[in-house]
Amino acid sequence: MTPQADTRPAAASRLRLPADRTHCHRSRSPSPAASRPPTTVELTERFACFGTTVAVVASGEDGAVVRTAMARARGVALDVHHHLTRFDPASDLCRLNADPRRAVPAGSLLRRLAEAARWAGEASGGLVDATCLPALEDAGYREHFEPGGGVGPRWQRALRSPAPLAGGWRLLRVSGTSIVRPAGVRLDSGGLAKGMAADLMAHALRDCAAWAVDCAGDVRLGGTADLERAVHVAGPHAGDDPVHTLHLRAAAVATSGVTRRAWAGGGHHLIDPRTGSPADTGLVQVTALAPTGLLAEVRAKAALLSGPGGAADFLPDGGVAVTSAGAIHVHLTTLRGASR
Repeated sequence: MTPQADTRPAAASRLRLPADRTHCHRSRSPSPAASRPPTTVELTERFACFGTTVAVVASGEDGAVVRTAMARARGVALDVHHHLTRFDPASDLCRLNADPRRAVPAGSLLRRLAEAARWAGEASGGLVDATCLPALEDAGYREHFEPGGGVGPRWQRALRSPAPLAGGWRLLRVSGTSIVRPAGVRLDSGGLAKGMAADLMAHALRDCAAWAVDCAGDVRLGGTADLERAVHVAGPHAGDDPVHTLHLRAAAVATSGVTRRAWAGGGHHLIDPRTGSPADTGLVQVTALAPTGLLAEVRAKAALLSGPGGAADFLPDGGVAVTSAGAIHVHLTTLRGASR
């Protein structure tokens, strides 16, 4: 069962805000004045989070409501990052991964991540496996990596060690206030945490007339005024022009790709759990639409790992796939209020 974004914490996108074009797609606020309610207050905020930048734009007739909602949304994103980052030994996630006990007491966000990891594995037929952290580290992703940054010797692809236990997500469960898994099964929060955060931020902004969040690449759009926004899907490489534009009212958009977080030696951050190695499926980028950020995140990754022949099965609400040869395949959007 898909975790519900409205009541539970559950990609790559970027709000079109000044001087930031880091991620794979961006959302543009509606420009015609006639398209939004009169006398609205629109606020925009960007802040460091998830090792990159999170952006929020929201509007409404009551400025106090908008400011309060944006503050709550910011707090949600920072909390998710603080508790679920794998690059801080003091985080809840790192403490769980280092704990030798089978059952480990855990806070609400970490339990939510564990539930999402189990659900993602089930929903994707095992393609989205949050327990592939050993293989991810073996491929070179041991510390924070900023796309576009320098690539030093530490990013050289390491020699392969034996593949990790396949399907570790099947051994993961939440029991009361504890997470249960065999010692040695470690979680990578990755895109699941960003999808969760985008959905929780959406819940915080639910009373605003119009809002959009770009949670380090996972975008959610909505608002009581049911306004339309354009989301531009950029190409897989930095500096590429948009390959498609989506027009959405209430939706989530996520992109999975192998070209942005990549380093010398052929390594990148997207592990194929069937091989334990960086994925090479014939697709280099997939953008997925869904009602929630978590679902869009899982769909995008599963579609990319399925390759050109299987991607459509994971894009029931639409999306855009880019092959390694540069071909662009647009899948018709079916979400309410969405159009090509």
